[in-house]
Amino acid sequence: MKIGWAFTGAGHLLKESVEAMEELAKDNDLTVFLSQASEEVLKMYGLYDRVVAVTGGRYNELASDSNQKFSFPITGRLSLGKYDLLIVSPTTANTVAKIVHGISDTLVTNAVAQAGKGRVRTLMVPVDIEPGDVETILPSKLEKTKCQKCDECEAALACPNGAIIAYEEIDLLKCIGCGTCKDICPYDAVSTGKVITMHMREIDIENTQKLQKMEGIEIFDTPQSLMDSLDL
Repeated sequence: MKIGWAFTGAGHLLKESVEAMEELAKDNDLTVFLSQASEEVLKMYGLYDRVVAVTGGRYNELASDSNQKFSFPITGRLSLGKYDLLIVSPTTANTVAKIVHGISDTLVTNAVAQAGKGRVRTLMVPVDIEPGDVETILPSKLEKTKCQKCDECEAALACPNGAIIAYEEIDLLKCIGCGTCKDICPYDAVSTGKVITMHMREIDIENTQKLQKMEGIEIFDTPQSLMDSLDL
C-alpha cells in the first residue's frame, strides 16, 4: 500500500505514533509529512532520527513544511488519489481546529484537505479527544529544586547542542533528546520522561467532535487502536 503518515507538534502519544509508523514502513510504501512544529517536537523527544531512518529509501520519503514551501506540491498526489491511506498521528488541537474550519495553511492540514478531494481514507489520532484530564510525558526538564548550581555545570558542558542554560532551563528548540545531560549530572537535576496531568479544554473537545463528523475522516483514541483497524 501507498501510505502517508503525518506528524504534528504534539508530544502526547508521539512515541507510540513513531513505533506504529515504523511498523507500517516495513511492508508498505511510506511518505512522512512533518509540520514545522513536529520537526521541533520530535527532536525534543529524541525521536527525529527514528523518523528519518525509515525515509530516504527508494519508496519511503520525507516531506516537511521547510522543503515544501508554501504551495506544498507533494500534497497534489493526495488530491489525485495516489495514496491508499493518510494517517495523522498524533494530531494537535491546533491542527484539528484548522481542519474543521477549512484552513489548510500547513503541510499537514493541506495534506488532509487534498486527501478529502482525492477521496483518500484519512485516519487521525487527536490528542484532545475526551473531556477530563490526561497524563502525558514531558521532554527533558531541568529540576531547579535539585540543581546545586555547580561552579561548572557538567550537564551544560556535555550537551552537544548547547541547549542547557546553566541553573535555569533547557532550551527545547536546541534539545535533541539525547539524554547526555541526565546521565552526567551528579545531582540528578535533569529529568526525562516526567509524567504530568493536563486538562482537556472544552473547545478542543468540541472541535474533535466536529472532526469526527467530517466526510472521509475516522478518528481513534490511540495509535494502537488505529493500527488494529487496518487490514494489512
